[in-house]
Amino acid sequence: MSANNSQSPEGRQNAATYDSAFMKACRREAVPHTPVWFMRQAGRSLPEYRKVREGTAMLESCMRPDLVTEITLQPVRRHNVDAAIYFSDIVVPLKAIGIDLDIKPGIGPVVENPIRSRADLAQLRDLTPEDVHYVTEAIGMLTGELGATPLIGFAGAPFTLASYLVEGGPSRNHEHTKALMYGDPQLWADLLDRLAEITAAFLKVQIEAGASAVQLFDSWVGALSPADYRRSVMPASAKVFDAVASYGVPRIHFGVGTGELLGAMGEAGADVVGVDWRVPMDEAARRVGPGKALQGNLDPAVLFSTREAVEAKTDEVLAAASGLEGHIFNLGHGVLPTTDPEALTRLVEYVHTRTAV
Repeated sequence: MSANNSQSPEGRQNAATYDSAFMKACRREAVPHTPVWFMRQAGRSLPEYRKVREGTAMLESCMRPDLVTEITLQPVRRHNVDAAIYFSDIVVPLKAIGIDLDIKPGIGPVVENPIRSRADLAQLRDLTPEDVHYVTEAIGMLTGELGATPLIGFAGAPFTLASYLVEGGPSRNHEHTKALMYGDPQLWADLLDRLAEITAAFLKVQIEAGASAVQLFDSWVGALSPADYRRSVMPASAKVFDAVASYGVPRIHFGVGTGELLGAMGEAGADVVGVDWRVPMDEAARRVGPGKALQGNLDPAVLFSTREAVEAKTDEVLAAASGLEGHIFNLGHGVLPTTDPEALTRLVEYVHTRTAV
């Protein structure tokens, strides 16, 4: 049996990656150093990414296993991060089931026919592995290349996918989304439930192909109050986490502006809760409660400052995280497109050196 398919005693966990620093931190075990990876580590900050993507649309690049493999590996080679994250976009499963959408440069995902009524739900059919065969192929290629470096699969959470579908694209105020959520709570619940099934199916494809962990991104959920989150969103997110629980792979949950939601997001079923830069890690741990590892949370904008300032702010994060059961160092959101790649490489080395046992 090949290494990328062999399993540890813990469910479907890949034997090759099981004892890596990243996986140990997810399980809240002792680590040789604090593991580091960055959201959006594969992308526009890297000149090699811009070169390989030249002339290829975003969605097309997500459907080409050769490009996905190369782009996913680029930051691992350059930065020596402790985990790779599968290169894709949160709308890929929606595109795969036939939703008429495109990713417009400078705008983001734009949906041709927004979902505003019960009849519109018919657009959302079940996702099958055949719909995303390129994902299975790319992950097979990646796990062979990555060896002992874990690969994180990912998907957009039901609320964030719903907000794109209802608004028709990115939104500052989510007025259509909230109008539907408050005005027709049954349609809203049915929409999120359908999206939870699609999202779970997408994550299952990634896990079965060899992903060592998965992250659920709820990029826009910080727009909600804790009460609205618990009532109108948490059941769908919990359904996703529950659907992949039997695989035994670590499940990470991350949202932006979610300081007030951290406890509820942890309750939704994640093993690791991502924290943005607005809440110190020790306070985040208090809000989340025991039994969870935490991930985060250097402000991505800090990387534009001096080396001394980056190291000082990194020390603050590490100090606040020093008492945690498990800590994965990350930014408090994605790498900004104009970030100097050298600053990221230095940051990985600094965290590794600073936390080495």
